[in-house]
Amino acid sequence: MEENFKMIAKTLFGFEDILENELIQLGAQNINKGVRMVSFVGDKGFMYKANLALRTAIKILKPIHSFKVKNETDLYKNIYAMDWSKYLKSNGTLAVDATIHSDLFSHSLFIAQKTKDAIVDKFRETTGERPSVDLKFPDVKINVHISKNHCNISLDTSGDSLHKRGYKTATNIAPINEVLAAGLIMLSGWDGQSDFMDPMCGSGTMLIEAAMIACNIPPNLMRKEFAFERWPDWDVELFEKIEESLLKKTRDFHHKIIGYDKAPSAVKKAQINAENAQLDDFITVKHEDFFKTQKGGNEKLHMVFNPPYGERLNIDMELFYKNIGDTLKQSYPGTDAWFITSNLNALKHVGLRPSRKIQLYNAKLESRLVKYVMYEGSKKAKFN
Repeated sequence: MEENFKMIAKTLFGFEDILENELIQLGAQNINKGVRMVSFVGDKGFMYKANLALRTAIKILKPIHSFKVKNETDLYKNIYAMDWSKYLKSNGTLAVDATIHSDLFSHSLFIAQKTKDAIVDKFRETTGERPSVDLKFPDVKINVHISKNHCNISLDTSGDSLHKRGYKTATNIAPINEVLAAGLIMLSGWDGQSDFMDPMCGSGTMLIEAAMIACNIPPNLMRKEFAFERWPDWDVELFEKIEESLLKKTRDFHHKIIGYDKAPSAVKKAQINAENAQLDDFITVKHEDFFKTQKGGNEKLHMVFNPPYGERLNIDMELFYKNIGDTLKQSYPGTDAWFITSNLNALKHVGLRPSRKIQLYNAKLESRLVKYVMYEGSKKAKFN
C-alpha cells in the first residue's frame, strides 16, 4: 500500500470553491480550502491523478518540511539540516522558486539563491559532489513559501504550470490562460447539455476547455512532462493505470461548440489548436464578426467569452461594449451569456443588467465575470 501524504493545489483567486469541488469528485481526503490554494491528502497514485485531471489547479505541491524563520541564517541552517539525499542525487539537477509574504525578507530571488546554496553545500560536504542548477528541466523543483515567520519547503510535483496543457501551438496577442478559461466555464455552470459558443474565440482556448469539460476528458493528458517523472520513485505502470482509469470516465457529447472571430488568423489558430487537442470533431470555428451574427435555431445556447479590454487593442470601448449588449438583446434570445472583463467602466455601457457578477483576476488585473440572461421573447412574457 502506498502511504498517504499532504499536498497543496495552487489556483487563481476566485477558483478555490471549484477546485475544492474537483478534489471531492476525484476522491481526495482531508480537503482544506485557503486563499488561492486547497490542501488535501492522497497517495502517489492520487498525486498523478490530481496533475492529470484537475482543471483549475496551477500546481500541485508536496510539502516536505516546515520551520520558523527569523533571518537568512535561520533559513540556511534549517535547509542544510534536511536530508536531501531522499529527493536528489549528488550529481543531479535542481531549481528553486520562492514566494514571500513577510516583512522579514524582501527578495524572493535571494531566498531561492540561499536555499540552493544550503542544498548544494550539504551535498558537497557529505559526498564531495554537488548538484547543479537547471532551470528548464531539473530533476527536482523545490518551492519555498515564507509567510510572516513560517517557512514551508515543498517539492513541485507538476513542473511547468498546469495551464500548459500541451495542445496550444498557435496563440494570439492576448491568449487567455487555460486554467482561467476552464475556471470561467465551470463557474458559468456549463454542463455539456446544450450548444456552447465563444463569439470572440481568439486561439480557441475557451472552445477546447469547454469540449474537454463536456466530454469529461482530463485536461493534462497531452502534456509532455510532469516534474514527478524525474523522481527516484517514478512509477510508470501506476501512472498509465491512472491514465487509463480516467479515460474510461469520458462521455459522449451531442451538441455543438462554436467559435467566431473576425480575424482570419485567429480562426486558423483556433482550428489548429482544436486539431492538436483532437477535439476538432466537436468544435467549429468560423470567420464572423459577432455583431453581425444571429443565433441559429431555438435551442438553448451557453456563451462564455473574453472580449478585448483595451490593453492591447485600440478600440472605442464604450461603443464596443454597447454593441455587445445590443447584439445579445436583439440577436441571441434563449442565451445565457457570460464574459470576463477587467474594464469595469466599460461594463456600464452594455445596457443590460447582469444577473450575476463574480470578482476574479485576469493575470494581475482585477476583473468581473458577468452573466446576462437573454430570454426567448420579452422578459415580461417569460414570467407571465
